[in-house]
Amino acid sequence: MEDLNRIKLVLVEKKRTNKWLSEQMGVTPSTVSKWCTNSSQPDLNSLLKIADLLEVDIKELIVREYNSYIYSQEYQARTLK
Repeated sequence: MEDLNRIKLVLVEKKRTNKWLSEQMGVTPSTVSKWCTNSSQPDLNSLLKIADLLEVDIKELIVREYNSYIYSQEYQARTLK
């Protein structure tokens, strides 16, 4: 199974396009395309800006199984009480 790109998935979930993200970020559409195909990765500052623009936690862009991650964090918090 190929790795899914989190930026691409969140763009789809938020009903945003690569073109929209490139305009907001001030980069070329080609750069966003490379991020979405894993040809290259945004630096940390860019990743923070992407998270802000898409109104998501930065972890949602970098954790492969985000929903499982959130569930495990909530479970750990409950068991530590």
